[in-house]
Amino acid sequence: MRRELFEDEHEAFRETARAFIAKELVPHEQEWERAGVVSREAWLAAGRAGLLGTSVDERFGGGGVDDFRFNVVFDEELVNAGISGFGVPVHNDINAPYLTRLATEEQKQRWLPGFCTGETITAIAMTEPGAGSDLQGIRTSAVRDGDDWIINGQKTFISNGINADLVIVVARTDPDAGHEGISLLVVERGTPGFERGRNLDKIGQKSQDTAELYFNDVRVPASNLLGEEGKGFVYLMEHLPQERLSIGVSAAATAEKVLEQTKQYCHERTAFGRPLGKFQNTRFELADMATEVHIGRVFADRCVSEHLRGELSIEHAAMAKWWLTEMCKRVVDRCLQLHGGYGYMMEYPVAKAYLDSRVQTIYGGTTEIMKEIIGRSMGF
Repeated sequence: MRRELFEDEHEAFRETARAFIAKELVPHEQEWERAGVVSREAWLAAGRAGLLGTSVDERFGGGGVDDFRFNVVFDEELVNAGISGFGVPVHNDINAPYLTRLATEEQKQRWLPGFCTGETITAIAMTEPGAGSDLQGIRTSAVRDGDDWIINGQKTFISNGINADLVIVVARTDPDAGHEGISLLVVERGTPGFERGRNLDKIGQKSQDTAELYFNDVRVPASNLLGEEGKGFVYLMEHLPQERLSIGVSAAATAEKVLEQTKQYCHERTAFGRPLGKFQNTRFELADMATEVHIGRVFADRCVSEHLRGELSIEHAAMAKWWLTEMCKRVVDRCLQLHGGYGYMMEYPVAKAYLDSRVQTIYGGTTEIMKEIIGRSMGF
């Protein structure tokens, strides 16, 4: 049943996304899981299908519609198909706003056409070995040298890190200015001194290329500064709510999908001569989860509506991020339990979902940091 959040154009887009995923992604998912990276051809195919840069101006090859509901649709369809490693949410949901809202006209002409065709895959480099959710603790530095910036430092856990052609690097440009000394600089593939480390071996999301990045005297032109010098921390705070909402949306969709699969399993699987669903404990477990999933869906859609109106607060984004991801973790774990031994087998989707979704309470800001944000907003 169609949700009130969406209109006919979004459902038409959903059909396009669903057909693309079935044709271009699903047949290759296991191959990419083994390789630890999605092929670049998949990105080019997404570009040809009009699935990249829906919010980018048409003159750069984008969809020309700044409507986050299109992002939601694509994210949900990736979840429904069990595709966890195709880093389009990072590209479309997280990085696109930085480029469309902060880039100069010259930067847009350089970067956005490839962004939309899939020829230019993007990443954003915030996390460091010693700085995760505490962005003010970053140590990567950028020093002005004439018409260039020279970047030194290390980043880790960077999604799309192996494939990325364009990396938005969070760097400290003034070591004595606290959060006002942070800026955003764009580093392009092939820049001398920019190196990729390991494609990190994770317990889930195996086909998502999550890498270490190294910057050793990386010289980038001053024209690669994104936005204003010293405003990086402000930009991050302005854009993180959409990132956190994106994660929450995927978590809600994951919980829905896994619960539906588990309901079907409980209809079909028998024990002691009757379906699992005929046991009171099973029904109570499913009832609990159905209630939580429904509450999560209502709140997620409400937050998307607020975001469309420009009214999504930092606190509501934090609430959505922590509660929806924790709810998803609970639901997937309980669904796996209802599958019994089969739930521990990778041939069952619940096992993959269990591994893939676990990180949701960590990336984009941990649950604990989200609660800290909410608590501070209450005057504490």
